[in-house]
Amino acid sequence: MEILETIGFDLGHGETAVAKAIVESIDPPQMLEINNKKNQITALGWHPKLGYLVGEQALIQAGVTQLTISFKQKPNNDPKYREIISTFVATYYRLLKESKQLEGGESSYFYIGCPSGWTISDRTEYQKLLQEAGIPQLNVVPESRAAFMQAKEAGKLEYDKLVASVLIVDIGSSTTDFTLVKSLEEIPIDFGSNTLGASLIDKAIFARTLANHEQKALLEKVFKEYPHHQARCELACRKAKEDYFSNEQLYSDPESFARGFESINEQIYFIPQVNKLMMEEILKQPLPELGHHSWVRSFSDSLTEAKEKLETLGIVPKLLLMTGGASRMKFTHLLCQEMFPEPETLLRPDPEPERCIALGLARVGRWDLRAAAFKEEVNKLFTSNTLKGLIERHIPELIESLTKPLTDGLLVNAVKPALKDWQKNKIRTLADLETSLISRAEQWLKSERAVQIINYQCASWFSNKIQPDLAAQTDPICRKFQIPRSSLRFQDSIDPNFVNPELRIGDAILAETVGFIVNVVIGGGTVASIITLILTGHLTWPIALVYGASVMAAGMELNRKSVQEVIKTNVDVPSWVRSSFLSDKKIEEMCEQIKPELEKVLQEQLTADKEAFDKLISKVEQGLQKTLSTKVQSCIILIQ
Repeated sequence: MEILETIGFDLGHGETAVAKAIVESIDPPQMLEINNKKNQITALGWHPKLGYLVGEQALIQAGVTQLTISFKQKPNNDPKYREIISTFVATYYRLLKESKQLEGGESSYFYIGCPSGWTISDRTEYQKLLQEAGIPQLNVVPESRAAFMQAKEAGKLEYDKLVASVLIVDIGSSTTDFTLVKSLEEIPIDFGSNTLGASLIDKAIFARTLANHEQKALLEKVFKEYPHHQARCELACRKAKEDYFSNEQLYSDPESFARGFESINEQIYFIPQVNKLMMEEILKQPLPELGHHSWVRSFSDSLTEAKEKLETLGIVPKLLLMTGGASRMKFTHLLCQEMFPEPETLLRPDPEPERCIALGLARVGRWDLRAAAFKEEVNKLFTSNTLKGLIERHIPELIESLTKPLTDGLLVNAVKPALKDWQKNKIRTLADLETSLISRAEQWLKSERAVQIINYQCASWFSNKIQPDLAAQTDPICRKFQIPRSSLRFQDSIDPNFVNPELRIGDAILAETVGFIVNVVIGGGTVASIITLILTGHLTWPIALVYGASVMAAGMELNRKSVQEVIKTNVDVPSWVRSSFLSDKKIEEMCEQIKPELEKVLQEQLTADKEAFDKLISKVEQGLQKTLSTKVQSCIILIQ
């Protein structure tokens, strides 16, 4: 069955949220609701008549006899933990299907987040555990990846930031994760035992409230016998904390308090309250879970450690993304800015951290599917012989464009200088002239200038012949996946905002082709053909006419070829004869006479050798495939 939607399931230690993205659309994902709310407290309750309840309903429904909150952690073999996680996810899944907010079954693909510090083994085990909830298709991915994708697709990251270094600081309820995204690859920054979560602040408020409560002993007894009451009281502390950090300025007044409220019964109330002075004390008090360091100290130390680890890699992040519900705490922004100051690093707190991961997970899922489909479309060009046919059709035009400039270059840089040396008696025999011609021709063909000429002609041929036909194949793919057509085009004027500007056609595709053509010209007999054109008819036989009588008088019975060889090897024309026999004007005329013949020879040698011809097509095809594959990797991040 076709996958129609991707579901981003952010099962957090403190809150849970779910979002949905339609695979064949680039519209933003939509938040789904449970109990008419887009975010729910991560809570699982049991009611004797109603069964399992989640979120707010588990908290407020009268008659709930069991209540569990904040239960997300690394997968382990504890049967109770596994049952809670599996039951919570299964209940969420059932409620979403019953409310018709998702297709369900094979049509829905769930992407569930986990801390970036979890190992692949942790993720695999967590995925197995979640599959026990009855969701057919799901994948566990790092929450940092979701935060990055949400920032990217919400338009907060320009292309240069996408491919640069981005540090993601995810301050959650149970952990604070640091993840470096470099060139689109995620690199978790491991701090070993990571217990720096915002729920520690909730617990500190709870302990402070309980310690000062006038019915402390009674409350402790109630909490021991009825743990769900303690869970509700801890949530009241969390509410007080969130209220405070949402309105810090309001609570700077010593007489003003952010409060939570929980009623144990008609006589016993639990009312946590905090203001600026109290919160500063809480944030600075030593906590056993943090090695008796304060929350602020631990967060600051983690930032320092992250910076030091990045410095060892020679990295200064271009961007610092903050996410997680606790990233609303303003002091964390100040500490991040202090450790990673602007303008080297830009700070970007997510405006909706409580929804960021769910939306990002839905986007990650859709992106994964669409990116795979995009790659498959491009790969069809490689496997269908489309590229080969396209190149083969235009190879004759490439060869034609090369013959004239190569012929001109050989005449100017090899033939004329060699003939002038012979004319000035710097070369003794025609055999020596032959050796000089071969050396000069090969030397020039390997020169930077010859390579530039070939490269220029190849690039011009590619732009004028191959590129238009190739664009006819790649443009529909780009339109289908709604990315700029330039993403898969080979143009020096490509907008660097969309693709890697270093991928230039001359260097990336045709470097090997240039070398191949040089080798064919040198090794394919072209140089020998030049010698034959010059010596046969232009030099050997005119010399034979002069020296013929003396040769025959010596009784040498020679055929035409033998005469040529004897003259070439033995005859040393006197210097005073050479200038008149081969004047500058005659050299020019000779070059003009052999030019069309040489062009013909060159073209024939580049096309007549079927094996060489096929190799040339293969070289261009391989280079094109390689560069297209690189361009795919560069532009794939643009897919939504």
